[in-house]
Formats: sequence, C-alpha cells, structure tokens
Amino acid sequence: MKLVVAAVGRMKSGPGAALWATFQKRVVRQGRGIGISALDIREIPESRRAGAAERREQEAARLLACAQGGVILALDEAGEMVTSRQFSRLLATRLESGAQQLTFLIGGPDGLAPRACEAADRVVSLGAMTWPHQIARVLLAEQLYRAVTILTNHPYHRE
Repeated sequence: MKLVVAAVGRMKSGPGAALWATFQKRVVRQGRGIGISALDIREIPESRRAGAAERREQEAARLLACAQGGVILALDEAGEMVTSRQFSRLLATRLESGAQQLTFLIGGPDGLAPRACEAADRVVSLGAMTWPHQIARVLLAEQLYRAVTILTNHPYHRE
C-alpha cells in the first residue's frame, strides 16, 4: 500500500524537512514487510481566495484530487483522538483490506473544508492544539513510523 500525505503549503528546508525525510525512510524500510511500498508527500499551494471558506473549498478540491479513489484519512483538530496503538490498528485494517493507497489530508492555515472531512473514511486529531502544517507533517510521519513498528513488533514503541 502506498501512503500519501496531501498537505497545504510547502515544507521549507531545515530541521522539519530533515525529520520528515528521516521518518519517511524509516516508514518505508520498516513497512516493506507488512506491505507499505511508499510514503510520498503531495504539496498543495495555499489558496489566495479572499474568504476563509473559499480558501478551504479550493484547497479541499486540490487535496481530494490526491486521493485517487483510495482511502482517505483527514487530520482535523475536531477529529477523533486516537492512541498510537489505535492508530496502528487503523493502518493494519487498511493494509488487511487490500487498499492500494491511504491518503492523509492536512489542511492549511484555515483548516479543512467540511467536504474534505465528509469525504474522508476517518477523521482523526493529532491533539487539541493547532499545529503548523510543517510540524503536523512531522508528527504524522513519526506516528506512521510508530504504527509500523507496533505492527512489526519492533521495540521503538514502549508502553
């Protein structure tokens, strides 16, 4: 299964980009044995429309286009709070179902449009706080790596 992170905004070079690259490599390397073939990023430019609702709608169309008919998981502060183990089960369920692609949506400064969350198979939260998109990407990449290590019985995750 291919993992795709569709995010509004560009990752700037620096520590965030370095962490993303580190976890991206780890997810693919450790995940091959359970059927993960890639972890890709698709960066969507921020909308320049005047109103927040219009910006969210334009960004939602671009984000949803990245899903290519696969399973969609939206990241939203109002989403379901899950533990790392629950997140790993969510990933395992998608792997077991034979899904070819799992796309994670990360909105821009205005968040996700309601239609992006409605189109998602699941909406989860990275916590009650609001995170900049660059940090949200790194948090997601780390949790994907943690989920893979849980599923492969690697000692990275400790309870």
